Amino acid sequence: MRAEAIMCEQQYTRQAYDVIVVGMGPVGLRFIEKFSARNANASVAVFGDEPWAPYDRVKLSSFISGDIKEETLYHSLDIESYPGVTAFYNNRIVEIDRYAQEVIDSEGKRYSYKHLVLATGSRAHVPVIEGVNIKNVYRFRDLNDAISLMGRSVRTRKTIVIGGGLLGLEAARAMQRFNTEVHVIEHDMWLMFKQLDERASMYLRGHIETSGIIVHTSERVQRIIGETTVEGVLLGNGTIIECDTVILATGIIPNVQLALDSGLHIDKGVRVNNSLQTNDQNIYAIGECAEHNGMVYGLVAPGYEQAAVLAHHLQGKNSQYKGSISATRLKVVGLPVFSAGEIGQLSQRLDAYEYLDNKKNIYRKIFIKNGCLYGALGTGEWPGLQRFQESVSKHRRIWPWQIRRFISEGMLWNDATSENVIDWPSTAIVCNCTGVTRGQLDVAMKNGASTVSELMAVTGVSKVCGTCKDLVCDFAGGNAAREPVKAYKALLLVSLVALFAMFVYLLSPTIAYSETALVKWHIDEWWRDGFYKQVSGFLILGFSVLISFVSLRKRFSKYIKLWDFAYWRFFHVVMGAVLLGILLMHTGLRMGSHLNFYLMLVFSALIVVGAVAGLAISYEHNMPARVAKRLRSYALWSHILLLWPLPGLLGFHIIKTYYF
Repeated sequence: MRAEAIMCEQQYTRQAYDVIVVGMGPVGLRFIEKFSARNANASVAVFGDEPWAPYDRVKLSSFISGDIKEETLYHSLDIESYPGVTAFYNNRIVEIDRYAQEVIDSEGKRYSYKHLVLATGSRAHVPVIEGVNIKNVYRFRDLNDAISLMGRSVRTRKTIVIGGGLLGLEAARAMQRFNTEVHVIEHDMWLMFKQLDERASMYLRGHIETSGIIVHTSERVQRIIGETTVEGVLLGNGTIIECDTVILATGIIPNVQLALDSGLHIDKGVRVNNSLQTNDQNIYAIGECAEHNGMVYGLVAPGYEQAAVLAHHLQGKNSQYKGSISATRLKVVGLPVFSAGEIGQLSQRLDAYEYLDNKKNIYRKIFIKNGCLYGALGTGEWPGLQRFQESVSKHRRIWPWQIRRFISEGMLWNDATSENVIDWPSTAIVCNCTGVTRGQLDVAMKNGASTVSELMAVTGVSKVCGTCKDLVCDFAGGNAAREPVKAYKALLLVSLVALFAMFVYLLSPTIAYSETALVKWHIDEWWRDGFYKQVSGFLILGFSVLISFVSLRKRFSKYIKLWDFAYWRFFHVVMGAVLLGILLMHTGLRMGSHLNFYLMLVFSALIVVGAVAGLAISYEHNMPARVAKRLRSYALWSHILLLWPLPGLLGFHIIKTYYF
């Protein structure tokens, strides 16, 4: 009896863990990595129902096509190297006993938990089509499927891929390895219907067909023909396409059966709150099986964000998941494709603007609502996408001149060719998990945090999921101490003097004419006597010509090598200040009327914006890079634009003076 009791006790001994994770996909692994790194004393168990070590699903099509070897599929992360982590491979969890806080595997063994994390992912959707279960009909979802397709790719001569989404297109490319004829059949009106609009899909289709893949859109497969093995497919329009292989790539379905059987709330996925918590306070769900605010994300990036937030939350930190932007940024059959925010049917109530470059196969489109950016999509190379994605996620305000620039150049910002976070607005959030903004990084940098690790320690940026670490690296590298321009102190002083003098000139009352002839010399003779007026007028003309030499030095620097350009720029500002004094002699602080008024207005504006440009250039090493760049750009371009009417106005002024 004693022996039987011991055996019975051993049979029902529970293995207890602080956290149990069901699912060894990328999201489950990301959670373990983030949680274990900060909770070395916690015990963690992770269960996977595949016989393989954790692998990267994104690379499966490259594996089938022979672009990579099998060993490169597997994650470099050794989950069992983390203290307290135990991995159970090829071990399916079949039941959750919520009341005992235990999970039960397929062998009946029980494992108790304090917190249970469901990262069960999703499975391939199998459409209701006659013949779908005959031989040589394949799914494309996991490594088992990929290995089967890799073997089949050697023997197939004509393959049909049902589904024109990302997965279907990647499967089609992979099956071309041995010169197989491949057809893609999509029931929607265009490829990647949920991510692209019709025109973007047209560019994508053209690129795909150039590679030899045959595309059929607005077509449904009614039946897979064949008694025991695939012989062809019958389309809805009656067309029969002969083939020997069919691949199903018709979407995914969240794996929710385990949660459903245990009484958790289910809709499209396992419903969770902002803490990624289900209706059971000890059970959480992340990744493709989770539904947050009515959204199930079929992409890995939102799952990574959820994993990081949950790891932070289980530490007792106040982390909340507020949702992710639906974004696709990748190469589809070698063509760069981008999609983010509200597009497709959702975008019909938004204002849309397009940019086209047919020679380079570039198409870009943005969606604006109430002056804010709500969506963007495109094909072809698109510099600055990181900033576009951030602006879509935060619904950044877009001004009319930015829209005009986008229509003509395909960019919203002058500096959009750089993805460096330095170029972002100070209110832009760099770390979605902790809410750290670019402005907070600026403050930390000014207070002495100059490296990535110091910025992380001071602000908490990139401490949760780590996806923003590249941005922090860019920021730290781009914020190295900047050297001031040559002669910056002299340039700063002269610019301040010129700006102050110009405002005094504009705000001071005109100098009155002399009312008596008793004094020997009258100051008003400078602007009343014809001779003096001609002298000051020609001096203005001469100094205007001298000032213009700075542009010649800049444009013909190969031929004009006298002095450094910084000294020419200083000379330019000094001449502007001197010109202001000559204007005083010529006008007596009078703005004149008609043509004279416009001429004086242009001169005054030129001196003001020139002085502002001088201030921006001389002080830019002490300003945020983005602010300095924008201020300098606006001032210089305003200065150049104001120069255009000056020759005409001066010419008319001289002709009027001598003719009349």
